[in-house]
Amino acid sequence: MTEGRGGPPRRGRERLIVALDYPSLDAARAGALLVREHAGVLKVGLELFVRCGPAACKIASEVGCELFLVLKLHDIPETVSRAVASAAGLGARYLTVHASGGAAMLREAAGAASAAGIELVAVTVLTSLEGADLEAQGIGRTAGQQASELALLAWDAGVRAFVCSPNEAGLLRARLGAAARIITPGIRPAGSALGDQKRVSTPTGAVLAGADLIVVGRPIRDAADPGQAAQAIAAELELAFAARVAGP
Repeated sequence: MTEGRGGPPRRGRERLIVALDYPSLDAARAGALLVREHAGVLKVGLELFVRCGPAACKIASEVGCELFLVLKLHDIPETVSRAVASAAGLGARYLTVHASGGAAMLREAAGAASAAGIELVAVTVLTSLEGADLEAQGIGRTAGQQASELALLAWDAGVRAFVCSPNEAGLLRARLGAAARIITPGIRPAGSALGDQKRVSTPTGAVLAGADLIVVGRPIRDAADPGQAAQAIAAELELAFAARVAGP
């Protein structure tokens, strides 16, 4: 854990991932500078990566943060394995793949990630989906059931970190145990607009449900003062983790 100067671990900062969902490299770099004191990890997703490529991945190290590279890889096993290996050169600490890619893809990806020193993260069910959306795809499970089954598939393939909504964090924690690393997007501080997210929670709710890290995008990016918004969420996380450790 990252140690604060002369103090205890800064658990709130190291567990907060801020999404650099910006339309340009300059805007993303400016956003990163505003939040780096309060977020230990920065997410680079499809929008920024497709527009700016590897240059976007350098921002995290430039401002003293780790990189969460969210490409949600989903292809044949060899293609994904090679892409995972390539991500090592981009400085990624975490890299996402879709758990729905299947056992063979997940095994190949997990092996490549281990060799490259990257933590592979399996995405279960997107937070923009709910039961009706899954049903329309021919999936006869609830979002919770689907996330749980996909996580178990990925676990058996050697993956140890997972993305799920806060609603499924408790299910995955109960099924996979303490060794699983659970990352939850769909985080909305009290009073925030939901946007296109359907399965959401507050930072405290996500932590108490079992999340290890949370991903926050628009509530920080679109705030009048992004740095202050990140600071408030990091402080909330600090208290939530203390409460979780203390127990009932």
